[in-house]
Amino acid sequence: MNLLDDSAVDDRLTGLPEWRREGDEIRRKIIAADFPTAIRIVDEIAVEAEKLNHHPDIDIRWRTLHLALSTHDAGGLTEMDFTLAARIDEIAAANA
Repeated sequence: MNLLDDSAVDDRLTGLPEWRREGDEIRRKIIAADFPTAIRIVDEIAVEAEKLNHHPDIDIRWRTLHLALSTHDAGGLTEMDFTLAARIDEIAAANA
């Protein structure tokens, strides 16, 4: 998997306004309605992550999810990170 250069990362982030770049990762926070909804979102993300064989870092604090994406074996950001980020946005919107 090829690393994206800074310009390509910036371009992809324009289509994902909830995400921000931090070094070699993109990050997003989701605030769910309650704890059970937060867990349901995590479960749906896990299903998508398994389908793509690409897994986010997820930190759960009550109803707030902190997500980070990076392609660790490639050493930075790849198209796969943005594919999963878009799917996570869809999951979050469906559970709002």
